[in-house]
Amino acid sequence: MRNLVTEFVGTFFLVLVVCLAGGQPMGWLAIGVVLMVMVYMGGPISGGHYNPAVSTAALLAKKMPSKDYGPYVLSQIVGGIAAAFVAYLVSGHGSGIKPSVGALPAFLVEVVFTFALCLVVLNVACSKRSGGNSYFGLAIGGTVLAAAAAGGGLSGGAFNPAVGIALTLGGAFFGQGGQMYLAPGANGGGAGDFAHVWLYILGPLLGAVLAAPLFRLQEEDGSGTEAA
Repeated sequence: MRNLVTEFVGTFFLVLVVCLAGGQPMGWLAIGVVLMVMVYMGGPISGGHYNPAVSTAALLAKKMPSKDYGPYVLSQIVGGIAAAFVAYLVSGHGSGIKPSVGALPAFLVEVVFTFALCLVVLNVACSKRSGGNSYFGLAIGGTVLAAAAAGGGLSGGAFNPAVGIALTLGGAFFGQGGQMYLAPGANGGGAGDFAHVWLYILGPLLGAVLAAPLFRLQEEDGSGTEAA
């Protein structure tokens, strides 16, 4: 249970900062820093995933038990949605997400930077070669900081299905005018936001799927077996 609570809390604060700081000058810096500190907070407890794509990469790399995967992802998504609701209460409007470029370029941005994030997480937080290091949070937060600065303006910068789902629901149901819309599209609600949600689910998951086998290759000791 402590693992799931930690995943909920870490994802909550990540998404809350994305909602409140995203789009602001230097907002990408706040996002990278909050992920760094949350990873340091929860890494020794749950692994500090806070991202269904990271959990997918860990599962495929055999760095987490399969029985934990579903509960982790559910905790992350629920934490993200809770944060979007709190951000609405604080700011009075929803925090939507959508790309500023075409679907294919945005999809590629989500794939490539999530691939980088998952590969970094696996190497600094899951590899026996880097066990016991003190830089894992800095490396993970720095990767997201760079990804948000470089790609956020193109794809919307989720790199995380929990972020994408939470912000899509936030923009669709909470709108921009200080009123909650019970039905997307009603009275100005953002039904159109749902048109892009697939980018923020499939893109990051594909990045995770690509990162896992490369990590396993990196872990081999040259004889085709995983290094001790």
